[in-house]
Amino acid sequence: MEIALRPPHAAELPAASALCLRSKAHWGYDQAFIDACRNELTLTPADLAESAVALALSGDTMVGLGQISHKSGVAELDKLFVEPEWIGRGIGKVLFDWSTGKARSLGARTMLVTADPYAVPFYEKMGFELIGEEPSASIPGRVLPVYRLTL
Repeated sequence: MEIALRPPHAAELPAASALCLRSKAHWGYDQAFIDACRNELTLTPADLAESAVALALSGDTMVGLGQISHKSGVAELDKLFVEPEWIGRGIGKVLFDWSTGKARSLGARTMLVTADPYAVPFYEKMGFELIGEEPSASIPGRVLPVYRLTL
């Protein structure tokens, strides 16, 4: 299996955003939860201008995406989503490697991620360490773990 990475075109943003929502729904969240996350999981033209975004492609099929932002030596992993039928096939690791490489190339020494609880095992396997928690930007009353990785 060969996976290619490239930045998305503006016309691909709706499909990339839909992939994020399908990936989130994979964990059994109900439709009301997914709807509440929609704005946070939607990629916009501003995201392309203000952050680094990569699509993971198998042939012409979009199978995942990653997004990082960077400020003052700290990168934030804003999105890392894999098409549900591709979960467990190494796509997350490919996107993780892209995100850390991109962060280093931008001068980041640390990467942060506010993680979905279902993604915690993946981030811990990649070497992230729990440093705290913060309120969800989408779901009132929900608290999410925050992880840090030294690059």
